[in-house]
Amino acid sequence: MSAIPPSSPDRRRTVLVTGAGRRLGREIALALAAGGWQVAVHYRSSRAEAEQTVADCAARSGDSALFEADLADEQATRALLPRVAARFRAVDAVVHSAALFEHDDAASFSYALMERHARSNTGAAILLAQALHDHLARRDAHGGAVVHLLDQKLWNPNPDFLSYTLSKAALEAATPMLALALAPRVRVVGVAPGLTLASHMLDDDKFAQLHKLSPLGRSSTSEDVAATVKFALENSSITGTTLLVDGGQHLMKFERDFSLM
Repeated sequence: MSAIPPSSPDRRRTVLVTGAGRRLGREIALALAAGGWQVAVHYRSSRAEAEQTVADCAARSGDSALFEADLADEQATRALLPRVAARFRAVDAVVHSAALFEHDDAASFSYALMERHARSNTGAAILLAQALHDHLARRDAHGGAVVHLLDQKLWNPNPDFLSYTLSKAALEAATPMLALALAPRVRVVGVAPGLTLASHMLDDDKFAQLHKLSPLGRSSTSEDVAATVKFALENSSITGTTLLVDGGQHLMKFERDFSLM
């Protein structure tokens, strides 16, 4: 029996969202669930938060499930999408939101930290895109999509978070390469937010001040980014490019990373 293609009205579409337990990954997962997607919620260590995301997604879409994996581990990463496929029968898309974000600069740079960022932020994204392509090929299906979360600072560099930035720059370069390699079964799109959420490094007042630093007077919100990810997944003509969602912050010059300003 032939597999049901991803576009079939007889089957709900399924998306794997990495890092979906917290922050932007969670907001993306919820938005996709509200749009009718079944969501595979990946997490590494935030199990309680991920379980809440699953419950909230299931309330919106009718089905969601939890998947733990350390994306710095190659074998665990290779096994992740087959596990999702076993649970949902078919997978149509991957959103790679999980990211390691540890500070270094030219003075504190080390091979070890560079490798840790490259494994989680770049290598895992490539392996998951490859796995989605192979999964669709086995089903003789088309219409798959991958979205990589990038960062506006690639177009507006500063010397902070050197290894993180290198890992995201490599992933941005991989986006058109993968789009060519995995076509026509899989589209590959980057989405690059600006300053979107507060963190332990920014109090609410400082975040509000920095969020206004853009030509539009506001940077991205989590709703903006999630809507763009959904658009990228569902627009069948977009591949091999990156959509910047940052209020124009990439057009401005910042001497330091937002968290250190």
